[in-house]
Amino acid sequence: MAESPLPSCSILLLAGGRGLRMGGRDKGLIEWRNRPLIAWMHSVVRPLTDDLLLSCNRNQEQYAPYADRLISDGQSDYSGPLAGIRTGLAAARHPWLMVLPCDAPLIDAPLLRLLHASAIRDHDHPLMVRRSEQWEPLFCMIPLHLGGQLEAAWQAGDRSPLHVLLTLGARALDLPENDPRLANLNTPELLQR
Repeated sequence: MAESPLPSCSILLLAGGRGLRMGGRDKGLIEWRNRPLIAWMHSVVRPLTDDLLLSCNRNQEQYAPYADRLISDGQSDYSGPLAGIRTGLAAARHPWLMVLPCDAPLIDAPLLRLLHASAIRDHDHPLMVRRSEQWEPLFCMIPLHLGGQLEAAWQAGDRSPLHVLLTLGARALDLPENDPRLANLNTPELLQR
């Protein structure tokens, strides 16, 4: 059965980092089980939105097939994921932006549908995944109307997605601490397991 799109939701895949833990290699393009990590994410999220954004600061040609639009955060110093989130909020066409990292190939549509459904119940606040006491700010939903407040935090020098989202009143979507769907394969060791 074909997946139906999530109502009122743009999706942003973050692939704009330096890849320091990968020796400078672009994480989203590193292969896992014979496919680039970004391809695993794309196969899950593509049916869920008609506004799929991908934040990347290099390798645009390789990333182009995995999004409706590529965006760049315009920061030459690789300022971190909040730079990509900020740019995604400015580019999104729908009232909600779902943010996901490029290196979580075990994510599935039921989890993303739960994240979406839990977020839209309260249109005033972001929603972040939390495992036990560990917040996961790169698995979140942000209402676009908070873009101005996020931009103000950025201009004031805040670069922490967790801090900014909590300041904006983020609520938690609590998941089991060992939920395998949230595995970030962001080091060579994790990719080998």
